[in-house]
Amino acid sequence: MKVPAVDFGLSEGSGRTIEYHRSQIREHLGFRVCSVQDAEKLTAWLAVSVAHAERNPDRVRDELLKHCRQECIEPPAPDRITRMVRSALHTAEETWFATLAARLTDQARARVLALVADEAEDEGQDDGEGESVLALLKAMQGNVSLESMLREIRKLIAVRAIGPPPGLFADVAPKVLASWRQRAAVESPSHLRRRAPEAAVTLLSALLVERGREVTDALVDLLIATVHRIGARAEQKVTKELINAFIRVSGKENILFAIAEASLGAPDQEVREVAFPAVRGGEQTLKELVHEYKTKGPVYRRTVQTTLKASYTNHYRRGPI
Repeated sequence: MKVPAVDFGLSEGSGRTIEYHRSQIREHLGFRVCSVQDAEKLTAWLAVSVAHAERNPDRVRDELLKHCRQECIEPPAPDRITRMVRSALHTAEETWFATLAARLTDQARARVLALVADEAEDEGQDDGEGESVLALLKAMQGNVSLESMLREIRKLIAVRAIGPPPGLFADVAPKVLASWRQRAAVESPSHLRRRAPEAAVTLLSALLVERGREVTDALVDLLIATVHRIGARAEQKVTKELINAFIRVSGKENILFAIAEASLGAPDQEVREVAFPAVRGGEQTLKELVHEYKTKGPVYRRTVQTTLKASYTNHYRRGPI
């Protein structure tokens, strides 16, 4: 148009003149106004090609604007773009809900929906410890202890008992699955009950699958941490016991020389008559010397291993079993 960009920015934003200028620009660049049919096609394209794997409205909007440029369509007004993005996200999600619910058997869907069944209609949905299965699954991991390990095991058993198939979400983008899992975790059972069955089944199945993976990882971490704790406690216990009984014997070289000299001087006599008198303190000093060696030598490690094994056998063995 041979108009400086600064001057063009001062032109009026509405009126017959600017509309005429826009039509000239569109004609020159080969663009067209976004019609109702174009908007419907763009929304359908967004739902199939973008929104099925992307739940962020801003990124979906960016893809819409990029596609409009490729199709030589003038971008709609901001409010209209927002409505198109929301419609595409909703359509894509409803399609996913219907597809994923259809992959489950009637029995599997019933088990999943039983997680949020009305308490008046369902009296048996607890984990055997007086706690609802859904509340158990939502609970976070506790501190490193046998009780925490047993609680995580109950979670994993509950997930496997309900039994969503492992490949249920194989073609779902991880970020989409994570968003469903988060929604199921924060929504109350009454809110989930008000949803359509397909939506409730999908959200709860996402929670089950994701929590199953998280609980498995947590159990591995708990097992490793528990083994380290057992070992540390065994070492502390044995060290404390040995320190209490520890007596450092000084002059070990002199004792050894005195015993050797006395033994060589009377090799045919008894040890008690020759070796014991050669050492200051006699038999008691030799006993203390032997005890010191045991507290610093391989016997210490064997004692620690024995204590560790005893702790595992008596208290912690219920976890791995």
